[in-house]
Amino acid sequence: MMQLNGEQKVCNVGGVKFGGQPGEYPCVCVSSIFQKGDKVFGGGKRKDGFDEKMAGDLLRNQDKLTEQLGVPGMADIVANNGEEFKTFIDFVVSVSDMPFCVDAWQMKPKLEGAAYCAEKGLLDRMFYNSLTIWEQDLETEIREIADIGVKHVLLVVFDQEDQMPSGRVKSTQGVLELIDKVGAKFESIFVDTSVMNGPATAFCGLANKMIKEKWGFPTASAPSNGSYMDLKRYKEMMDFKGWSATDAALEGLAAFWYHDMIFSGPMVGASRILPAVAEAEAFLATSVFGETKKLPVDKNHPLYKLFPDFVEQLKTL
Repeated sequence: MMQLNGEQKVCNVGGVKFGGQPGEYPCVCVSSIFQKGDKVFGGGKRKDGFDEKMAGDLLRNQDKLTEQLGVPGMADIVANNGEEFKTFIDFVVSVSDMPFCVDAWQMKPKLEGAAYCAEKGLLDRMFYNSLTIWEQDLETEIREIADIGVKHVLLVVFDQEDQMPSGRVKSTQGVLELIDKVGAKFESIFVDTSVMNGPATAFCGLANKMIKEKWGFPTASAPSNGSYMDLKRYKEMMDFKGWSATDAALEGLAAFWYHDMIFSGPMVGASRILPAVAEAEAFLATSVFGETKKLPVDKNHPLYKLFPDFVEQLKTL
């Protein structure tokens, strides 16, 4: 049975809905931009600036795919410091209305990015990426983002001592207890269950199911972390096309398997990933219909967008 026990939360970030029961809303693809090695830097240094035309084309292409396929897209804005965040955030919001997240390895630039979004009135369409169990001063970070007014936050969980799905659930409990200790309140909480490699993304799906049934939170992981680990090996075995097929397959499998959101890798791959996720979501929605006779809640769902004749047939069954 794909249906989950317990009430499922549906969160809204910048007009995009996440969560609910499987098949109600499509999995959201969060594509990174301005990450290390992004082609928008043209092989040069970040401080030398980026190719605005290329970056704009990437954002517009993802928006076009969302309109065509019904798979919502978001931008994972990656920066090294607060000044970069200001530049990149200003650019993204000037080109697209898609929601976005602020993403950095260290706490300070993340906080600066979040504070800039507060200053610009963008907190409704921004989520904080992320509160991680690897942060040494997580309590301070929670307090700081609560003071900024962050509304939507991602928890990244993992348990080194228990790498089974149960460990991700225990880790989630620990972060939630710390949020309660601080007294922080967030409008939306998402949980990312930490991909360790391609096949281990299955553990993320199982953990996501457990977390959704325990708390009802929308859940996520980054399948691209697993597929990009294998990029060199697959390219040596077959070629880039062979690897890209495995990447798209992994993203689609994750979308089907209890993921409300996937971090799907560089935005340059959106033309490969969003169609795979659209097909997976139509497959999932049809599976749910076979169990419940219910069609997706979201009227822009890929099942409606891509297979309208089949939907009309389902309504007669």
